[in-house]
Amino acid sequence: MSVYCNGHRASADDLAGGLTNYGHFTSLQVRGGAVQGLDLHLQRLQQGTEALFGSVLDLGQVRSWMQHALQSDDLRDASLRVTVFSRQFDFRQPLEAVAVDVLVAVGTPVHMPADARRVRTVMYQRELPHLKHVGTFPLFEQRRRAMRDGFDDALFVTPDGEVGEGTTWNIAFQRGQQIVWPQAPALRGTHERLLQAGFAGDVQQVREVALAELDGFDGAIACNAAGVWPISAIDAVTFAASEAFCQRARGILETAPWQPIGAIGGVG
Repeated sequence: MSVYCNGHRASADDLAGGLTNYGHFTSLQVRGGAVQGLDLHLQRLQQGTEALFGSVLDLGQVRSWMQHALQSDDLRDASLRVTVFSRQFDFRQPLEAVAVDVLVAVGTPVHMPADARRVRTVMYQRELPHLKHVGTFPLFEQRRRAMRDGFDDALFVTPDGEVGEGTTWNIAFQRGQQIVWPQAPALRGTHERLLQAGFAGDVQQVREVALAELDGFDGAIACNAAGVWPISAIDAVTFAASEAFCQRARGILETAPWQPIGAIGGVG
């Protein structure tokens, strides 16, 4: 993996600024120098910067730094993680205006395995769930505990028993031809939004999904920027149609446009 800070290869001093653990990020899959839902990723970075730092991010500059990182590593297919933080941020004076910095980490492309996954529910909700912030420790710990106990991952539910999101993914359910997206507080993913747009001709709902009603669905899928995969079971509830549901979703994503990182026009 290579890491760049504000357009240059990151030094130890640059990376030390990230130890404060205050910031936000987005993760992207790049193919042929382009990204599906690039505009959504950039909007996420803009919104996170406004929320955490009270400032505006220069998205054209961010795209330029992303492109520079790919060119420096001579890559057109890659995984990118773009993190916004500030080397000047002082947790003792968190209201002080500071300039933000941008880390771009370049890694090998990620391809999601096709295997269906069994997940278990856990009562948990991320801090500031609408932001993709760097506080990821509890997400990975909940996944670790689930895997230790024989599951593949964990699905978060509210104290009221309302389905929210997975550790690093969104979830959708199917009943016949109807698709249901849980509306509990969660990070609204880029692929979730691409799929919702692609399923526009189908019957879709965004509503509360109670844990008690899961046995009324016949399919479930998980998605994030790395792809989409079937959920075979949640706790003791199994879903016979998840594979077919997943194939429909993958077909939609295959038609989603790839937006070149290097093209500046048309993205805000």
